[in-house]
Amino acid sequence: MRTNEHFMQRALFLAKKGLAAAMPNPSVGAVIVHKDTIIGEGFTSAFGGAHAEVNAINAVKNKDLLKQSTLFVTLEPCSHFGKTPPCADLIVNMQIPNVVIGCVDPFAKVAGKGIEKLKNAGVNVLVGILENECIKSNQRFFTFNQKKQPYIILKWAESADGFTAPKNQNEQKPVWISNNYARQLTHKWRSEEMAILVGTQTVLKDNPSLTTRDFFGKNLVRIYIDTNHKINTAFAITNFDGKTICLCAELPLKPIDKIIYKKIDFKNLPVEVVRICMEENLQSLIIEGGTNTLQQFINANYWNEARVFKSEIQLKTGIKAALLNNATQISTQKIKNNILTYFKNPKND
Repeated sequence: MRTNEHFMQRALFLAKKGLAAAMPNPSVGAVIVHKDTIIGEGFTSAFGGAHAEVNAINAVKNKDLLKQSTLFVTLEPCSHFGKTPPCADLIVNMQIPNVVIGCVDPFAKVAGKGIEKLKNAGVNVLVGILENECIKSNQRFFTFNQKKQPYIILKWAESADGFTAPKNQNEQKPVWISNNYARQLTHKWRSEEMAILVGTQTVLKDNPSLTTRDFFGKNLVRIYIDTNHKINTAFAITNFDGKTICLCAELPLKPIDKIIYKKIDFKNLPVEVVRICMEENLQSLIIEGGTNTLQQFINANYWNEARVFKSEIQLKTGIKAALLNNATQISTQKIKNNILTYFKNPKND
């Protein structure tokens, strides 16, 4: 006979499939088991669509079997009306007698209420199967709701001798240190998050578009720093490829069409960026530099993980790469002639 952990592992696998599309909702996996056999499964649809429990129940051909089945779900079923009706009510109505839950939902409108509703209806509820794994599968959602800040990923590429760019650039375009495979991976990462942030100098020197053009997926919300409005419509970041937010010291007299302007206090940039992300319901943020912007977040301890590409290129001089403080190295992998290293912040783990 298969264990609860076995079926929860399957639910976790399913949850990964919906991660990018479901945000800002959590991506949940659900498996329905009858006599040790999976008869239905599903994961969270794109934001605004059906939840995992609904998709799993809909996948069961013989609904009478539900009355003798167990539902495995990675996150507590919701108990409130949002864009869809409460999943806890559906479970009760379909008379599913047993529910195994990975972890409790930290969202204030749920937070144990779904479990309570199921128990009050006579459902046998077991909570905490592969709990840590289930929390990690939605670490952005948990960070946002429990710590009241987005999940922050730092990303940069540096030369073999520790520089991110030459001091002087002849053209207004990126100086590529990483290879083509690393760049495609970067665009995949963008498709998995909600927002991306760059500083003024990155826009002025590199003129990035910050889209996911090299990988299939949605564009992020683009956030750029422009204290004194040096960036005009000649720059790609001001086009209509996605929602764009400008962080500035004063609101402009002549705003650029479609740009959302946010006046912030630059004395504490990381705190202000976190505030804006909370206001805009942005649960995850990639920071792609430059060095000054990255270092401010590192020094303020506002980061969860870092992804650093190391190239074979020797620049000998230029702009020094950011320095991670008290970081824990997780893993490394070779991507052709680049080395990618993953770090986590043990203080925000």
